[in-house]
Amino acid sequence: MFSLSSLFISAAYAADAVVPEPVANAASAAANAALPGEPSEWIRFLPIFLIFIVIYVLMIRPQQKTLEAQSLLLKALKKGDKVVTGGGLIGTISKVDDDSYVMVEITKDVQVKVVRSTISGLVKDEKTKA
Repeated sequence: MFSLSSLFISAAYAADAVVPEPVANAASAAANAALPGEPSEWIRFLPIFLIFIVIYVLMIRPQQKTLEAQSLLLKALKKGDKVVTGGGLIGTISKVDDDSYVMVEITKDVQVKVVRSTISGLVKDEKTKA
């Protein structure tokens, strides 16, 4: 009678029974190592390289461009620029102290010392939009 367990046992015995033929010389071994259907060594790493390239193009490079633009904006701040800070305050730069701080005038005669790196951008005037 045929049973499922005998099928697995016979398949295991059949796998053990298959013995590869000994390699006659080094030339035939080299020919067997580089079969036409098998990928070469560097092709196995190709998906990893492609994933890195996609991550660089879609995530890392745009972030670098944004940081570079923000850095150029902070270096180019001058008196009279209308800015918005990271805390949401909108004001006009009344004095540039040094590389780290600027004085921002929020309303008439109200000035706040602001760390330059907390300035998030320039405010466009309504006059220039039209």
